[in-house]
Order: sequence, then structure tokens, then C-alpha cells
Amino acid sequence: LLYVAPERASTAGFQSLLEQADIALFAIDEAHCVSEWGHDFRPDYRMLRPVLDRFGHVPRLALTATADPATRSDILRELGIPDEGLIVSGFDRPNIRYTITPRDSAARQITDLLARLPGAGIVYAPSRKATEEIAAQIARTGREAGFYHAGLPPERRAAVQAQFVASESMVMVATIAFGMGIDKPDVRFVIHAGLPKSIEAYYQETGRAGRDGDPAEAHLLWGMSDFALARQRLSEVEAERLPAEQARLNALAGLVETTECRRAVLLRHFGENPPAQCGNCDRCLDPPEVIDTSELAQKLLSAVYRTGQSFGIAHIEKVLTGARDEKVTARGHDRLSVFGIVGGEDARLLRPLARTLVATGVLAPSEHGGLMLGPEARPVLKGEAGVTIAKPPERARRSRRARGGSAEATGFVANPVGNPLFEALRARRRDLAAEHGIPAYVIFHDSVLRDMALQRPETLAELGRISGIGARKLETWGPDFCAVVREHLSKERA
Repeated sequence: LLYVAPERASTAGFQSLLEQADIALFAIDEAHCVSEWGHDFRPDYRMLRPVLDRFGHVPRLALTATADPATRSDILRELGIPDEGLIVSGFDRPNIRYTITPRDSAARQITDLLARLPGAGIVYAPSRKATEEIAAQIARTGREAGFYHAGLPPERRAAVQAQFVASESMVMVATIAFGMGIDKPDVRFVIHAGLPKSIEAYYQETGRAGRDGDPAEAHLLWGMSDFALARQRLSEVEAERLPAEQARLNALAGLVETTECRRAVLLRHFGENPPAQCGNCDRCLDPPEVIDTSELAQKLLSAVYRTGQSFGIAHIEKVLTGARDEKVTARGHDRLSVFGIVGGEDARLLRPLARTLVATGVLAPSEHGGLMLGPEARPVLKGEAGVTIAKPPERARRSRRARGGSAEATGFVANPVGNPLFEALRARRRDLAAEHGIPAYVIFHDSVLRDMALQRPETLAELGRISGIGARKLETWGPDFCAVVREHLSKERA
């Protein structure tokens, strides 16, 4: 195997070297990078086509896990692969539970999530500074944690990555620089502390959880400022790429704001025809009450317009609810027709409604961080387009139930068998992994240990009948695990 970057492959000197080799196959990984419709377009990938055509007799294989139908067509065209060469496998990852929640306090929300999520996991943070701050916060709770970003020295990145791969319980807080090429099947959860770049990026990053097929969770915490920043960044996009990037952001807004099944929205984006409900996302497990906020949206938009389209939601909220705030009165906003026109339950809906309006382009960020009318505002103001949102949950004390249920209720517990033998087997695996300097999952996955705890094999012959244990692993590790089972049973019989 010869690994080479597209930039190197396109040079004349390198192609001369290739002329002297007997090439069997060109394999292009992350092939979505060749497409302007792709979520991670890299112009250097466009330089591969002349190389491929120069060696036209060599088969070419393009691989990607995150390409919608338009991107797939573009990949075929750009790399000169015929349509009949397209093979699409299913995008569904049924063992991953998707949950998307408005962000009010990322620090508290992440702490609450980790209190009930066992095992190793990844927290994606929006900046290098945030990775270090969140990792320190997690470590203060007693959980093993590390951080990873492109600003670290290469040897430091390699060390913390190796530590994570070998651990059964470490939480890695990282920027999106982390994850590519990580071979760790027992990641139990992925948490996004901010909005991912696109649905494709979200699918790719959450897909690093549960690769062993066991249950895993994906949590996304998002805020209105995420979409405001994303829409501001659209102004920096080249004109020819703007329609694709706009469509990508709108698709992400649809996933975040949907009141339907999250998995169905995700899979439809990739061209599949999924069932209406999956039974394993927050919308299916706890269907929201959908409320019509069209009239309230008109009031909110009117307040944004009448205050000059330069204030944030906190100020707009004070104006609409009639708060006698010094800044409100100093600007004369208490004399506006919209002052005090919202009260009761509607007042509690203003912020979630504003998030929805920003996400869908009805509101847009102003130059100085305030709110202004967006391109989709006119139909809402004229009553030509309605607005609905999911009713926010009632505020409650921060009990375990309010934070998302106990570990037992969600099915993600450290000992899913309810048997001390399982923990004894995990402890032995942990010791063996440390002794041999290898990741624990290389010895046996949790699913194999669960079967051991259920079937209780005392001999190698009995152990060999468990799925996932080949002859080599049976010979290498079998005696240790049979010994653990026998010791457990002898105590049980005493």
C-alpha cells in the first residue's frame, strides 16, 4: 500500500515514479472532498482526475460514508466512474440513539449527561480553548478526561489518542480534528457541545459511537448563536458554492427543529425511504406537543423591526413583555406599539421561537450581533406562512429524572447483565490490556463478555461456543477468563 495526498499525487515527478510501478488499484478515500456539493470540498481532489486518466488501465475505487445523492453523482462525474459502478449501502445505524437539545448551559448539561453515560466517549467542542476548559471540568468530577486539538504538539496528540483508544472509560474532548482514522469500536457516546458543520459532518462524527453494534448515544446541544454564526459565514462562501452551502445549512436546521423522527430526517437526507418512526430518538421516545406560534412570530418580528433591527433576543423579550428596564426606557422602546403585548405562557415561548426563526432564516444576525429580519420573514409577517414549534418542557428541579432519566431507565448501564461476574470479567480484561499494552476491545468486546456472564463457561470447549471467540483468541485469552468464571462460581456455591 502506498498512501499519498492529492497534492503530491498530481505532481509530474510523482507521476513519473508511478510510471515505473505496477499499479493494481487507485483508491480515493473521503471521495466527497472532490465534489463542490460535498460538505468538505477540497480543490486538490479535482487534480486527481488527470492522474487517473493517465493510468486509464488501472481500476479506480472511490469511498465515502457521507454523500447525499447530488454529491454521489458529482463524485462519479469528477472521477470518471460510470453510473453502474455506484454501490450504496444503508446509512442507518440503529444502535445509536439521537437526542438534540437547546443549549442553555453547556457545562451543566454535559456534566448531567456524563453522570449517566458510562464507558468511553467523545465530546466535540467548538474551539481549542473550549476543549481544554470542558476537559478540566469533567476531570473535576472524577471522570478520566483528556483534550485534543490541532494546536497540540504531534507527540502530545499521539499520546492522548493512544490513551483514549486503550481506555474503557475516558472522555475525549476534542475539536473535529479528532476522529479520522480512530479505530475504537467501543465508543459509547458522542456529545456535540455546538452545532456541527452539516448533516454529513454530524452523521460522520456521531458514527464514531457504537461501531461494535452495542447501544450508543449521540447528543447535540445547539443554540441560536450557532445558526447566527453559520449564516454569517455564508457571506464568505464563493458564489458558485453558496447555493450548496445554503441548502446544507437549511437541511441541518430541519434536523434540529423537526418535530418528527430524527432518524427519518437524517436518512431521507441521504436518499433513503425510512419508516416514519425509529423508536430510538428523542422525538420518538418522547414525542413533543406541537404548538402554532404564527401570531407570536409576527409579534416578535414586529418588535425586531420597530426597535431598529440591532438588538438581541434579551432586549426584544423585555420590550414584548413590558419590562421596565433602564435600557428599554432610555431608548424609548416602552413607547412602541409592541411594548408589553406578550404575556402569560407566550412569554416563555419567545426564546425557543427565536431559535427556530434564526435556524430557518426568518430572522438573521445583524452586523453587531443583534437580530434583523431574514430572507424568509415577509411570508410570516403577511400571514402567508405559518410557524410551529415543539412546546418546551416544563421547568423542573434538576433531579435525575429531569436530566434524562437514570442509567437503568435508558438501558445504558455499566453492568447490563445485572451480574457481578460481568464486572469481574471486565476487570480481568482491563488488567490483561494494560499488561500487554493493547486496547481492551482487542481482547474481547463487551458483547462477548456479556455472553460469558450469561453462559458461564468453565472450560475452553464451553467458551469456544460463544460467538466472537475464534481459535486464536480462545488459545491466548481463554484460560484467564475461564479462571474468572470458575472463581466466581466457587464463591457462589460456597
